[in-house]
Amino acid sequence: MKHLFFDLDRTLWDFEKNSEAALQHLFIDLEIGNHISSFESFIKTYKQINARLWNSYGSGKLKKEVLRIKRFEDTLKSFQVDHPELASKLADGYVAISPRQTNIFPNTIETLEYLKKDGFQMHIITNGFKEVQHIKLENSKLRNYFDVIVCSEEVGKNKPAPEVFHHSMQLAGAKPEESVMIGDDLKVDILGAERVGMSGILFDPNRTYNDRAHDWHVYSLERIPELLPWIAKSRM
Repeated sequence: MKHLFFDLDRTLWDFEKNSEAALQHLFIDLEIGNHISSFESFIKTYKQINARLWNSYGSGKLKKEVLRIKRFEDTLKSFQVDHPELASKLADGYVAISPRQTNIFPNTIETLEYLKKDGFQMHIITNGFKEVQHIKLENSKLRNYFDVIVCSEEVGKNKPAPEVFHHSMQLAGAKPEESVMIGDDLKVDILGAERVGMSGILFDPNRTYNDRAHDWHVYSLERIPELLPWIAKSRM
């Protein structure tokens, strides 16, 4: 194994913590409490709506420009708040503030340092928007660990489309049999990568999946280095 491809959101960069921090700031700054009684009810509704719309975006049914504002329009409307201007301010503020948050998962830096010293070439494959993913990497001090960074919108399709993985390996000069994809989504990251001949490690810090969901299944990033020799051996 020579090449390690990491997902970014919910794998290295703690999306949930960072998103909540940004939304809490906006909830106060934009005085959303004048319209919605509690931040807890606001973010719970937002998460449900955002997840649904991201699924539509991931399957190519929704443009990112629509997604950006519709998630806030729909959230506000669910509280009987029809306020396009406020939704627009939320959308702009979220894109500006969220990627500058710096919460990463425990042992992220230590694991990347170890893998880098061990000679692995590391890369990013993300479905996130290009203009914010690079900010996340820079502000979280992760950028220097990675050689190739691919945002799937550059390919015109999202993971798990085979084209995304093929394009990433081509840029990295990597062969499928020497490549491992590490991510938190079994279907999008792991099974998508395995369909093109890569190996996969499922990162599952919240224990979302059944213990037997995948042969290579970790709950902490620090376990990745000890799995790699076994994955290499399994491919011989």
